[in-house]
Amino acid sequence: MTPSPASPSGPSKRGRRHSRRVTAAVFAPVLALALLTASPLALQAPARAQDQAADRFQPERGTSGADGAASGAEARNAVRAERQMVAAAHPLAAEAGLDMLRAGGNAIDAMVAVQFVLGLVEPQSSGVGGGAFLVYFDAETGKLTSFDGRETAPMLAGPTLFLDEAGDPLEFYDAVVGGRSVGTPGTVALMATTHERFGALSWADVLAPAIELAEKGFTVSPRLAGAIAEDGVRLARFASTRNYFFDDDGRPLAAGTTMTNPAYAQTLRAISDKGPAAFYEGDLAERIVRTVREAKDNPGLLSAEDLSNYRVIEREPVCVTYRAHEVCGMGPPSSGALTIGQILGLLTPFDLAALGPGSAESWRLIGEASRLAFADRGRYMADSDYVPVPVAGLVDPAYLAERAKLIGKEGVLAPEDVAPGSPPWDHARRQGDDRSIELPSTSHVSIADEAGNVVSLTTTIENGFGSRLMVGGFLLNNELTDFSFATHQDGLPIANAVSPGKRPRSSMAPTIVMAEGKPVFALGSPGGSRIIGYVAGALIALLDWDLDPQEAASLPHLVNRFGPYDVEAGTQAAGALARELSDMGYEVEPGDLNSGLHIIALTADGLLGGADPRREGVAIGD
Repeated sequence: MTPSPASPSGPSKRGRRHSRRVTAAVFAPVLALALLTASPLALQAPARAQDQAADRFQPERGTSGADGAASGAEARNAVRAERQMVAAAHPLAAEAGLDMLRAGGNAIDAMVAVQFVLGLVEPQSSGVGGGAFLVYFDAETGKLTSFDGRETAPMLAGPTLFLDEAGDPLEFYDAVVGGRSVGTPGTVALMATTHERFGALSWADVLAPAIELAEKGFTVSPRLAGAIAEDGVRLARFASTRNYFFDDDGRPLAAGTTMTNPAYAQTLRAISDKGPAAFYEGDLAERIVRTVREAKDNPGLLSAEDLSNYRVIEREPVCVTYRAHEVCGMGPPSSGALTIGQILGLLTPFDLAALGPGSAESWRLIGEASRLAFADRGRYMADSDYVPVPVAGLVDPAYLAERAKLIGKEGVLAPEDVAPGSPPWDHARRQGDDRSIELPSTSHVSIADEAGNVVSLTTTIENGFGSRLMVGGFLLNNELTDFSFATHQDGLPIANAVSPGKRPRSSMAPTIVMAEGKPVFALGSPGGSRIIGYVAGALIALLDWDLDPQEAASLPHLVNRFGPYDVEAGTQAAGALARELSDMGYEVEPGDLNSGLHIIALTADGLLGGADPRREGVAIGD
């Protein structure tokens, strides 16, 4: 199914209010790793040459100032609400969403309001110049579905897009900054398509909060100020970003500064009046194309036809059974649900509940499962509209049970033993392994309304501040750098290579967990390819260790993708586990692991929410 981004006008077709029926979830809080603090890790690990570990380029900023993220140990309690809840990355965005619910709107209305405010107050992470994935439970029909608003490659793009004249892959930031990396944005189409179908309030109503904030002004947060300062050289490259993010003396805007964005207000007014056609056609579309194609030193290929032809795609979610729950998320072109599904499937034979979150053996099992899943991810996962992907085979229980035997052995698997498997597949072909880079600037929104509708939305412009190109008061994405720069590996084609109109592989993992046909959790996170580890860890915390949403969001991170173990610096528990993991044979790499988990639990007694203490997000509700 391919809905068109047709222009919505006036009140939506469906204004629904039903009593919510939910399945009880058990919450027996286990503090374990969460909420403990200590000095940063003293462990030192040698630098590794891992060209997939792209977060080294620019790790996502947390909230503790210039030195890095909060440790994940900030003491917070889960937020309780009886009827409705919004969890988002900025208080102003969450408040805009809750205001929509209080005005008689539903979860989709709230989502649209949140997204357009995030594009203003957290512009480095998402916005109308980017793309998004939505997993949505519709209470009226009882159906779980997902919507693909991922950016697409221009129709003029080809496999040599990120190769230099000698045929070698470009240096990463040579590709990112400028027009070459810009894909056709999908966020506006996703917001409009889903609002037209499900929304209760008028289109103008849900855009109004962002327009008002853009005109009246908002306060620059510490996280945004720090991100501007860190990226100053690249932001200063283009006049549009330099003029917006720096003061009259050429200094990065400081925390506490009041910002207005009249150009963004004008853009949203046009979209409010004319629907998504105001973005994908006409004057604004022409300015977007001109900005991309005339970018200094690094022009791109985006065309007016790319914009006018963009469509959102409704897709079946990918679901796996884990601990008597159905864990459902976004399938290809995202690798999120498949890779998380593989991790959980590989862990099914093991009693993580008995081991607990403080056990190094728990994290050995989780780390080895993740390594095997990432091996399959690199070979098989890409846009399934362009290349065959063994979706069912990758999460086939028998396939995963056989793979799980590899991690049942004691010790750490040697690198040569962590190879892609051979999942059941009716279209098997030989492929190379992808080494594409994916950076961690993204945002996640979870919403539950009184009627029982549930939103799990992950939204992005890819790298922090995207391509650093700005038009109409918003930043354009650099999403095309999520493709593999190389086209082949050892003579074999890479599934995630660039192709005209193709959607680059993502790690975004908006997730809804179901029990007896009803949603019991909505969650997701930013974090580049570490999203998979963050969300998988939160699911294990919720389903194996009975942590509540806030405890799960605050749990110190230990993430393994390609062999070395990333551990969250500044947490006593992570430090102790890091030493044990090092003794097991892992290369341990301490650092800031700045997730942005937002989790809502739907229980028989109401709603429980958690917001990641590493950022500025909140969970609020009534």
